[in-house]
Amino acid sequence: MATHLRKPRAAKRQSGAPTISDVALLAGVSPMTVSRVINADANVRDTTREAVNAAIAQLSYAPNPAARSLAGAAQLRIALLYSNPSASYLSEFLVGSLDSAGRSDIQLIVEKCEIGDHEIEVAERLVRSGIDGVVLPPPLCDSRGVLDVLLGAEIPTVVVATGRAPEQAASVSIDDFAAAKAMTEHLLSLGHARVGFIVGNPNQTASAERLAGYRAALAERGIAADDALVAAGLFTYRSGLDAAEQLLDVADPPSAIFASNDDMAAATVAVAHRRGLDVPGDLTVCGFDDSALATTIWPELTTIHQPIADMSRAAVELLVGIVRAARSGKADETRHMLLDYTLIRRQSDAAPRRRPPVRSRG
Repeated sequence: MATHLRKPRAAKRQSGAPTISDVALLAGVSPMTVSRVINADANVRDTTREAVNAAIAQLSYAPNPAARSLAGAAQLRIALLYSNPSASYLSEFLVGSLDSAGRSDIQLIVEKCEIGDHEIEVAERLVRSGIDGVVLPPPLCDSRGVLDVLLGAEIPTVVVATGRAPEQAASVSIDDFAAAKAMTEHLLSLGHARVGFIVGNPNQTASAERLAGYRAALAERGIAADDALVAAGLFTYRSGLDAAEQLLDVADPPSAIFASNDDMAAATVAVAHRRGLDVPGDLTVCGFDDSALATTIWPELTTIHQPIADMSRAAVELLVGIVRAARSGKADETRHMLLDYTLIRRQSDAAPRRRPPVRSRG
């Protein structure tokens, strides 16, 4: 007589949700073997892995957060906290994170966490939930309060795009100083003697690095820094509007403006058009990030390509590696990854317009 496997009932939780023991019983293996499969342990036979995955699918099994005290007992849960004013930046960051989470077979929890609006409470709630690790994109990468909560609770954390990585956290970034210096040098090489600069949010360490890179390029050319050519921004489109107006209102306005991100650069292009200025004929405008916005406005922006999606992928993979190394008892070596940037030339930059000399009358 043929026998049939049935979904076990005795080991289920009161809620009716299947347990890891249910999966083990249906697959004919031990709960520890199920745990190894969930955590992608290489020391599992392919046939066993297939049987466990089939049982997980049949039971629609989801790990029990209460069982997370057992090392390797459930799928990793990684949180991504976001509070970014740039929708384009955030969109690319999420694409990379979700892609890496899917390939690593982890649960990615995406949660909004506005700075100055209960960010400490959000971080504390994540700690209480038993989260395995956290990814912090800008501007939360520089939130001292959130970092203190997470690192104080010994939650593995990876900060992304910070200008100054904290010692206890891992990080993924580019060289903001070198990138801003390269863009400024590019503008100077085109012949622009007066280059305006829009600074990013002062609460983000990358902002200071980009400003320092701009100033270093000027100094190397022997050009004295002019405070009138530096305007404060917040990485938002609206702050870019105000900053561009300020720069174009100076007595001797710049022939080029370099904004610390694409949102503020796009705002600068809008202000130029409103004033009847041609970009790049009358005013060169450059940005930073190479987000989707850079190619959705006209003219398309010359900008620094920051590999946002690749940085988020790398952050998730780095965090998963740190958590799994800790679970297996290996030494946790905090790592800092530096990815490459690229200067992308498009239609928004040109040499300064040479006006014809005034002819004297005969």
